[in-house]
Order: sequence, then C-alpha cells, then structure tokens
Amino acid sequence: MSIALMAKRKGSPCQKEDHFEGTKRVKSSVPDLPQEIWHDIHSLLPLRDAARAGCVSHAFLDSWRWHPTLTLNPKTLGLSGQNFINKVDQIMKKHSGIGIGIKSFKLHHYGSRIHASKLNNWLRIAVTPEIHELKLSLPTVGKAQLYNFPCPLLFAGSAGNRIRDLQLANCAFHPVAGLGCLTRLYLSNVHITGDELRCLLSNSFVLEELSLNHCSEIMRLKIPCLLHRFTNLTVFDCRALEIIENEAPNLCTVLIDTDIVHKSIGYSLQVKHLEMFCAVEFNLVHHVRAKLPASMPNLETLSISSAGEMFSTPSVPGKFLLLKHLDICLEVAIGAFSPDYDYFSLAFFLDACPILENFNLDVIQTRMRHDSIFEDSSQLRQMVGHRHDNIKTVKITGFCSAKSMVELTCHIVENATSLECLTLDTIAENGLSDDVRLSMHEIGECPPICRHMIGEAQRALLAMERYIVGKVPSTVKLNIKKPCSWCHAR
Repeated sequence: MSIALMAKRKGSPCQKEDHFEGTKRVKSSVPDLPQEIWHDIHSLLPLRDAARAGCVSHAFLDSWRWHPTLTLNPKTLGLSGQNFINKVDQIMKKHSGIGIGIKSFKLHHYGSRIHASKLNNWLRIAVTPEIHELKLSLPTVGKAQLYNFPCPLLFAGSAGNRIRDLQLANCAFHPVAGLGCLTRLYLSNVHITGDELRCLLSNSFVLEELSLNHCSEIMRLKIPCLLHRFTNLTVFDCRALEIIENEAPNLCTVLIDTDIVHKSIGYSLQVKHLEMFCAVEFNLVHHVRAKLPASMPNLETLSISSAGEMFSTPSVPGKFLLLKHLDICLEVAIGAFSPDYDYFSLAFFLDACPILENFNLDVIQTRMRHDSIFEDSSQLRQMVGHRHDNIKTVKITGFCSAKSMVELTCHIVENATSLECLTLDTIAENGLSDDVRLSMHEIGECPPICRHMIGEAQRALLAMERYIVGKVPSTVKLNIKKPCSWCHAR
C-alpha cells in the first residue's frame, strides 16, 4: 500500500490542521507506517544519517537502534579517545537483544587501548548469525598487549557460516577451523602461525582473496588446491616468510614483496597481473626478465620496483607474449640509483614483449651519478632490428641527462612505430599523480626536491632539446614536464 493511499484513507495525517490564536497552521507528522517498514527504510540509510534521523524524531529513534550496518570510527562519530570508546559502548548496548542481527560491523580505533572485556562484549553483540562482514582495526601495541580475538564466536557458533569478508588488524588470531562462506581475508599485523592459517584456508573453500601485511610469524604459506575460486594474493612485509606454496589453479593477481620474490610461488601459470617490489633485495628487474617468462607465461600487466640493479637487463630467450602494460620503478631513498646500471639495456625487456602497449619508467633518486651525455662525446648506441610495433604510450619520470637514458629514449622514438604519446618528466615525486602534483603546485606546496636534482633537471631539459625532440614524429604527442618555476626554484 502506497504512502499516499494510506494518507488519503486516514485523513492525511501528514496535513492535519491545527488552530493557534485564530490562525491556521499545518501540523507536520510522519506517515503512519508499520514499524517493520520504517526499520527497512532506515536500514538503507548510511549509519550517520540514520543516527541523525533518530535524534530529530521519537518515531525514528527505535528504528536507528535496528540499523544492520555499523561503521564505527572517529570520522563517522566525530569523536576520539575515551569519548569514542564511550559512544561505541552506548551504541552497542542499544543493539543488544533487539532481535535483528547486525549484518556488517566495522570498528576502526586508534590511540588509547580498549579493554579486552569491553571488546569481547561488543563482538558478542555484533557477531550474529546474520553477519556477513566483520572488520576490526585496533591501536598498534606491543606483542604482549595484543588483543586476542575470541575465535569461538566465529567457529563455535553459526556466525562463521555467513561471514564473507573478514579483516583484522593489530590483534592475535588463532583459528581452529574454516569459514564456509568466506571470500575475502585481510590480516594486518596479526599474530597467526602458518599452520593456523593453513587450517583456516584448507576449510574455506570459496575464498577468493587473501592479503597478509606485517604478519611476522608466518614462515610457510600454503594455499591448497581445493580453492578453485582463489584469484588474488597480496603479501607485504611478512619478514619470516620463506616459501609460498600455491596449489590453487586459478590464481590471477599477485602483489608481493621481500626476498620471496626471487623464489617460486608455486602454480602460477594463470597469473595475469603481477606487482613485485623489494626494498632490500637487488637485481629484481634482472630476475624478472630472466626467470618469469617460463613460470608466468600469461602475464598481461607487470609492475616491478627495484632498489638496485648490479647487472644490466639481459638479452635471454623467453618472451612475455601477452604482456600489454609494463611499469618499472628504480628507486633509492637517498643517493643515486646503481650508476653502473645501463638504462639502454631495458630495450631488451621491451623486445621480449611483442604486443606491449604501455611502458612507464620511474627513476627516483636524490643524486645522478650515471655518465652524463654532456661528458661522453661518443656516438649514441643503436639496437638494429629491434622494433616495438604496438607501443602506444611511454612515460619516463625522473628523466635525467644520463647518456644511457637518452639512448633508451631515442631507441623508443625511432622503433615504436605505433607511438602516440611520449611523456618525459624531469622530476620524480614518489609516485604522485599528475592531478595531485598540479594541485600542490597551485598552492605552492611542492614536495621538497634537493638542489642537486633541480640542477640535473635543467641538464635533462637541455638533453631533450638537443638529442630527442627533433626525432619525435609529428604524429606523436610529446609532453615535457619541467620543474615548477617558483616552488622548485633553485
């Protein structure tokens, strides 16, 4: 029955007339709907709007208490510290015993610790048979003070049969079984052993995504073959991890760091998207070019971040026959990136990608110690017979006057017959997007760049003008990005 029809039959309760001191006044009222309908309406509102509605109308107050989605963090509540804890405690008590289960519970808190008994009470209320999403992020504390997540709430009751998304941060988690509906598992700074994780994975048959960040007790990660839906794996800063044994047949996307990148991750023939970065291990680009074509032949996108290359990129058999997008980042926090590394050797990498369309090269350093093209009068090297007929866009960030980088750029310009856009950026600002950097420039807050690199940027511009610009075909859009004239002034 529509609201309008109900209003008509009941004499339009939304427009009842009242007399006040000889004048007519329209008296506003909410439609006389069954309580269950108001509960459904308020369940569709964001948590903050539902709470506001409960503040302005007594008729809505009870509906707010039935809201099935709780997102509790300092931003949504506008509180912090002990005031935040007290408010969450009030909210959870109002949801206790109301008869309708919470479907999504997200608690993010930083700062003061929450007593374990209080957290346990909140989770007893939140973890109901209807819950399908549980996210818990607590303040970072020492190992001895970590909150021990009450696993019996998940594995001894019926709630574990409904949870699809489980995300835990800064706690201890010791599962004893699997979760039948779990599709996404995210653990950050969670104390869990490899055996405990294997037990959970082996019995969570519909799992699709696994993300492990700073989980320092896992030495061996085993992903069982029964996980046919498993497609996404992220491993970041798990320092004790020595080996990954993937047996899941449909793993598609991998994001991985630490020295594990130099070892096999098990069955990986179906991997299409790979991101590898390592802050402590050198020669990652060399390793990827030499080893990965055989183990990951179906790669379509590849992103590599290396802290140093002691050897130039090799010319070896094996190709990335399906690779279309290649990102390479050569980054050092302080100092120069491996001055013996030959940027021109990256042409061998491009040659191994016959259908490559997009190539991005970022060089992030605070000094440039390669041989400058202005200090070497020999002829520019060429690589005859190496054509890149499908490359359409190329972007080099942190372009410098190194002779080998100028040679690489000239090689691309002369041999990428389908090139549409070439971007040469003289300043590398740690991965900031063009939009973010432009907005920062407009308010005069450019990230600090050392004087040495500002001077190198000027030499890079001169190298572009002298050796590259004249070779760029008129059909190619050339973007040259200079240091900001006033907030990067020398």
